[in-house]
Parts: sequence; structure tokens; C-alpha cells
Amino acid sequence: MPSRDFKTDDAVSSSTRPRLRARLRRAWSGLSDLILPPVCLSCREPMTAHDTLCATCWSGIDFIRPPICDRLGIPLPFATGDISLSAAAMADPPVYDRARTAAHYSGIMRRLIHDLKFHDRDDLVGLMGTWLMDAGRDILAQSDLIVPVPLSRSRLLRRRFNQSTRLGGDLARRSGLPMDALSLIRLRSTASQVGLSRSEREANVRGAFAVRENRRDRIDGRRIVLVDDVSTTGATVCAATRALRRAGAESVAVLTLALATGDGLGD
Repeated sequence: MPSRDFKTDDAVSSSTRPRLRARLRRAWSGLSDLILPPVCLSCREPMTAHDTLCATCWSGIDFIRPPICDRLGIPLPFATGDISLSAAAMADPPVYDRARTAAHYSGIMRRLIHDLKFHDRDDLVGLMGTWLMDAGRDILAQSDLIVPVPLSRSRLLRRRFNQSTRLGGDLARRSGLPMDALSLIRLRSTASQVGLSRSEREANVRGAFAVRENRRDRIDGRRIVLVDDVSTTGATVCAATRALRRAGAESVAVLTLALATGDGLGD
């Protein structure tokens, strides 16, 4: 009886495994589409793919695109060169190094963020993660660690999860950067920022953050991406940035889903 070439058999087996896995994934995808057909994450209209919006809802989001201020990440009326700075950034530079935001906090984006925070819409995290990845691609390429803005213990107990941590986790998976959700803590519960002026917001969060003493080495010398859902006056991320810098962070960049201005101020 001729002996079998086990090396050849192993090679053939190895070559067929990826094709088999691909067939199984397609079969499972087809079955899951029958059980849970894809719909628009906003209006629930039938779709051909999961985790996205229909064209109408997509057009209802006011994405922030270049030209933008390289420091604040806010939109500019026109580009002034390779690196453009807004008058606001030159007049009052923030304590963080750079900021990027995916869209304005209005319309459908505002409703989706509220659904994530208050209605347990965990199915939104994947799509929002792609928006964060697109908006922050340049700062992510120059960073070492993702740190979500923490909630106070009482607010975390009420909500049962931190939306910034969920967004940061998805972003870590996409970017390949590690996430640290334990080192930066909120020392005290703060009042809601909704309706507060800029100076009131700054006073509300002043000294509210710190890095745990036994985890300072995880922050020291690292280039941090600080992730939050909504940026308003920047008071919260500035207070968190100061805490990270006191722990030795080399740099802090801010990445948020939405930018709230004027009547659109969020919480």
C-alpha cells in the first residue's frame, strides 16, 4: 500500500480552510439577514447592509470636513496653507495639542448620540467607530494610547455603561492602538453641563479628574488620544488633559463624535 504524503495533505488542508471559513461566514451572514434584516440605524428603512444609514439619513448629518483648524479641529471658511489655524486657536490656545471631531451636534447626529447614551443603542457603536476613525486618522497615526473620558461612579451606575469607553474600544479595534479605561478617573460627580456658560462649565469640572497613582507609569511619556462623545466649550476635555499631563503624558489629542455650538450645546 503506498504511503500517504502527510505534508501534502496538510498543505491541501491548510489551503482549503480559508475557503471553508469564507463559505461559513457567507452562510451565517445570509441566515442572520433572514432573522434580522438590515435596516437604517436611524429611520429603520430596509437596507442591503447592516450598521449603516440610508442615503437620506446620511445626508442629514453635518460632517466636519477640511479645511479645518489644525489645533481645534473646527471648520474654516477656506484653507490658508498646509497647516491652518483659526483665530480662536491663536487667541486662546487650548491645553490639549490637537482636536478632531466627526460632525456637528445637530439633527440626526444629535438623536443618534442620545440613543446611544440613554436608550442602550449599542448597535450604533460600530458606525460611530468608523466616523471617529475617519475624523481622527491623522492624530491616531501619531498616538500610543486611547483613553476615554470617564464618568463619575454615580452616573456610571445610573447609565450602566460609559459611552466614551464603548466608542474608545471600537476605535482601539479599528486602529490597533491599546485602550486604557482605568487610569484616568473622575474624582467627583459634576452637575450636568447643559445650559451652563463657558466659565460655569470650566468651574464645574475644575479638578474633577486625576490619574490613579498606581497607574501613572501607564500614562507617563505616552501620546494620548482622549475620546469623548460631544465637545462643547472644551471644558471637560481640558480638565481631563490637565490630569493626564500631570501624570507625564507627552501629548494629548482630543477625538470626539460631535461638536456642539450655540443652541446645540450638549451635555
